Amino acid sequence: MYVRDVSGGRYRWVVLAAGTFAQACFSAFTLGLAALAPQLRSQYNLTVGEVGIVLGAAGIGMLPTLLPWGLLADRIGERLVIVLGLTGAAAALFATAETSTLAQLVGMLALAGAFGASVNAASGRAVMGWFGADERGLALGIRQTAIPIGTASAAATLPWLASTGGTRLAFLALAGVCIAGALLGGIFLRDAPAGEPTLAPQQLISPLRDPRMWRLAGGSSLYLVAQISIITFVVLFLHAHRGLSKDAAAVVLVVINVLGIGARIVAGRWSDRRGTRLGPLREIGVALTVATALVAVLVDAPLAVLIPATVVCGVLGLAWNGLSFTAAAETAGRARSGAALGFQQMMLGVVVAAGPPAFAAIVAASSWRVAYACAVAGPAAGVLVLRRLAEPDAARSPRPARRRGTSASLQAARRTLD
Repeated sequence: MYVRDVSGGRYRWVVLAAGTFAQACFSAFTLGLAALAPQLRSQYNLTVGEVGIVLGAAGIGMLPTLLPWGLLADRIGERLVIVLGLTGAAAALFATAETSTLAQLVGMLALAGAFGASVNAASGRAVMGWFGADERGLALGIRQTAIPIGTASAAATLPWLASTGGTRLAFLALAGVCIAGALLGGIFLRDAPAGEPTLAPQQLISPLRDPRMWRLAGGSSLYLVAQISIITFVVLFLHAHRGLSKDAAAVVLVVINVLGIGARIVAGRWSDRRGTRLGPLREIGVALTVATALVAVLVDAPLAVLIPATVVCGVLGLAWNGLSFTAAAETAGRARSGAALGFQQMMLGVVVAAGPPAFAAIVAASSWRVAYACAVAGPAAGVLVLRRLAEPDAARSPRPARRRGTSASLQAARRTLD
């Protein structure tokens, strides 16, 4: 336990904004790339299965680097890690703009993912240090809105950029966005006011030995099976299978992500008020299972029915992430949160890397209906894994009562964290 000095308490919102922006910049590339699926398929002459490989390339690149970036953040701090990572991602995306073959495209996207993975653990660690348990769910929920914000922004702009200057212009824009994230992160991210003792390497990696972390990360990663089936493929599905225009299909992706922003904030605040992260996480998982099954049933239904069902499923697929993210950080504690978040993101990265190619292969071998039916198994299994997982102690920390004659700022200064 340590006492946090919040004399610069207002600055925590600046840190939250900088961390959220950095994550949004990277997410515009990793998930927003799905909005370019039709253009990529046409320009590189790809099959549906090859599109899945392209959309999973960033996840493949992230997989081996997420944990090392998290450990490095615990050792040297968040700011330098984010600057190095996003700058490297930008360089790789500049190179991606000049590719002409599938192998080159996949290779450069994987390299960009390997560098940009730095932001996944580091920005969350920064926010973790600046917010107490009574508002951490909200704060990290807001931070996790970066993913739908980045995806929605990319979905709204990348198709237009591609129609104007080809996919080359779209990749150059994504590179510029990563540079902006690196600059703002370097300027505004700071360590939390209260310092912590330097931990030995064996102490930093202790979250990796915690069975609770394995269950939390493993169960959460299964939710991604359903999320990927909607978020990554909705544009291609609606355009190729249902005949919706590319722009109209991209609008559906934008709507899902805009509503997903609100869903993550609401879920985070909901968990703060209930004093539990895992209860809402499990309940959202049940709803996501039902919604994904409904999409599978409605694959060939009228668009007036299918699109709302798809939007609901997509929003539920986005709503849970902040809860899992917060639970992982609280399970490990602030000093080890970089390693914990890196480990959790690595586990999720397995599905992010394998999910798109696997889903696309099922579509190519059978049908969209069968692929969505298979995706139902993901969140259903995830709920079972998380069913009896114990709540992190930090999530149950009570909000300190204010005593008569004391100020809110004084009480905040006395707030303790794990």
